[in-house]
Amino acid sequence: MSFLFPSFLWGLLAISVPIAIHIFNFRKTKRVFFTNVAFLKAVETQTRSIRKIKHWLIMAARILAITCLVFAFAQPFLPGKNNGSVERKGITSIYLDNSFSMQNESNNKRYLDIATTRLNELLGLFKNATSLQLVTNDFSATEQGLYPAEKIRDRFTTIGLSHTPRTFEQVYKRQENLVSKYQNGSKNQFFWFSDFQKSTSGDLAKLKTDSVNQLFLVPVQAVAEKNIFVDSVWLSNPFIRELQNNILFVKVSNSGSAEAKKIVLKLSLDNTQSSTASVNVPANGSAIARFNFNLKGKGFKQGRITFDDFPVTFDNDYYFVLNASPLIRILHIYGQKFEGNYINNVYANDSLFALQSFAAQNIDPGLIKNSDMVLLEGVEQPSGTLASEIQDFVRKGGSLTVIPPSTPNAGSYNALLQNLGINGLNAEKPANRELISIAAPDRNNPFFSDVFEESIRQELNLNLPSTSPAWTWSSAGQPLLALRSGQPYLSQMSSGKGKIYLFASPLIPEFGSMAQHAIFVPIMYKMAALSVRAQRTAFTFDENPIVLTVNTEAQNSVYKLRRNKAEVIPVQKLVGNQLLLEIPQGDQTGNGLDAGYFELVKDNKVEQLLALNHNNAESKLVYFSPTDLRNIFSGQKNVQIFDKIDDDAFAQEFQQQNLGTSLWKYFLYGALFFLLVEIGLIRFMK
Repeated sequence: MSFLFPSFLWGLLAISVPIAIHIFNFRKTKRVFFTNVAFLKAVETQTRSIRKIKHWLIMAARILAITCLVFAFAQPFLPGKNNGSVERKGITSIYLDNSFSMQNESNNKRYLDIATTRLNELLGLFKNATSLQLVTNDFSATEQGLYPAEKIRDRFTTIGLSHTPRTFEQVYKRQENLVSKYQNGSKNQFFWFSDFQKSTSGDLAKLKTDSVNQLFLVPVQAVAEKNIFVDSVWLSNPFIRELQNNILFVKVSNSGSAEAKKIVLKLSLDNTQSSTASVNVPANGSAIARFNFNLKGKGFKQGRITFDDFPVTFDNDYYFVLNASPLIRILHIYGQKFEGNYINNVYANDSLFALQSFAAQNIDPGLIKNSDMVLLEGVEQPSGTLASEIQDFVRKGGSLTVIPPSTPNAGSYNALLQNLGINGLNAEKPANRELISIAAPDRNNPFFSDVFEESIRQELNLNLPSTSPAWTWSSAGQPLLALRSGQPYLSQMSSGKGKIYLFASPLIPEFGSMAQHAIFVPIMYKMAALSVRAQRTAFTFDENPIVLTVNTEAQNSVYKLRRNKAEVIPVQKLVGNQLLLEIPQGDQTGNGLDAGYFELVKDNKVEQLLALNHNNAESKLVYFSPTDLRNIFSGQKNVQIFDKIDDDAFAQEFQQQNLGTSLWKYFLYGALFFLLVEIGLIRFMK
């Protein structure tokens, strides 16, 4: 038997008081004489013997009552089965996992409710403790204090599902920080009530716990069933034009061990259902759904994919944003000024394009990085800063269209194009030039999809322009148009993240009729449309920082994220035209941010519309079993893992293993019993 407060045993010295009273009885007797002395002597002998027994019994009752009362205050208990028993005088820090995965159910009860029930029973064992901490995924400021059990119970009604998953390394560090702040010299104990989801737990094998403190893991889990979630959304073509057919692909994943059949996905655009699709998602696999849609009007459109999937519902909605007919920024750099002015005629009269034209000797190279497509026309020697800026522009995702001058400098262009992966450029001699017809384009080439009407396609087979190449190059990239001789006329190449379009001849009549033909305009439109860089349709909250392309006229402006009436100013950094935003986490915003649409605001003007979703790691319902946890923490003796046990058995099992059997109430009952015995002896024993 051990004592929780052994210092109270000094109270046993109080038993000397009844002993002294009974041994040193200073009461004086008064002698009384009667006539029949012999009879009185017999009575006196019998009374003295009984009185002596009575006094000894009363003294024993008093000693036992005091002893039991002292033991009750010292709180004796039988030690638990484990060697490292819990020391209830230390700090008890309890982590309650309230992440979205705790929304799953077992026997029609949420994991979070099961964990709360078990935690409530545990608090019953610490009802007299005052050094308790409750930690959740919110990591709020109120969780940094110590409270009695009743205060912790009061918080249960306010705990909801958290937007921010935490690794167990983060949880353990937070608990250790509290212990170091309130260190009292006693051994402390940490509790983790969680489903121990693999995708959000972090690397438990690298987690080393302090052997001074006890760590108790309480898995709250069931067999993982199916859970459907949207993995990603993308467009077949990043350029969306209004009133035209567009294709959206949606990747749907299943984290369960059972196949999900006939999952109906709904596509909504600006809160109006636009299309539906049905998919079968294999167990632990994925499937791709395809949606056809068209948009009315330009600008940002709110998109959402919804479906029904129970009991985990937090990931049944996926938000994204589409930018319909965005303004395409074209920078036209020319060397020779041709009379036809064909480039201006194509782009300047359409509100879809923002065209800027500059002579090569007057161009500000800083304009290149803010463009979608740079069109180099008739420039004889692109070199120096212009060449280096163009190369950097292409590598970062820009599109470059090169139309040669009438007398190109092959050496200058080789220096430019070789760094972009194009080799073997040779200028044609004027004596070798002759007009050659262009062959019909490959209709199966994605470049020509949705470009021509069927009547025009038939016409292309009958009447195509002729041209005379000003230069030739080695086979590189994908030929879009070729001469009937097999020589490439227009090729598309990739370099880094960008594209290069290379024409074989200038757009002047001496080199052919390409610029006057009907095929010229749709080709130039398609190159411009493909120059639109693929915009992210959605972001996740844990993607810090997220990178956005913005206008950089005002470098000192502050960007805000606004949703309805709520505004958040994230940590931000502007690098060129790239804005880096760090989305605040749950402990930074108070209640966390819900998934949905957010306006990017600068100077009270909406610059962009963003869609933010929660990380799909929470959707992957794969858990560590108690056996897995024991294997991971096998080398750490201060870590104890419980099996999946019933709610009613948890508190009793924990007490038997770690707290032992408390005996103080039995000694309190004993003290009351011996006081009653004393009263009975005094009153009834004559």
